[in-house]
Amino acid sequence: MNGHEMLNECFIKLFISSNNYLYKYYLNLQKRKIMDIQAEKLELVRLILDTDNPGILTSIKRIFSDSTKEDFWDSLPQYQKNEIIAGVEEVDNGDTIGYDKLIKRHR
Repeated sequence: MNGHEMLNECFIKLFISSNNYLYKYYLNLQKRKIMDIQAEKLELVRLILDTDNPGILTSIKRIFSDSTKEDFWDSLPQYQKNEIIAGVEEVDNGDTIGYDKLIKRHR
């Protein structure tokens, strides 16, 4: 899971954990998502096996080689990750200030 996905997942879990119905709905969606991914993989395998176009195969190889690039989250030092996580927790706890107040402080 990359940094964006981790933060997104964190927001979702925090939001739905306060509502039992939403939590059950979320878990059901996750199960369906896993099944849909498996079906999608099988369809891709079928398409790859059916093609004789070397350009398509080269493009697919390029996609996989590009996907191995490092996620920005992994390149951050631990202290920066801790600051980001602390910031997310502050927002979740309602420890925020309005935009106007922020601008007023820094003018």
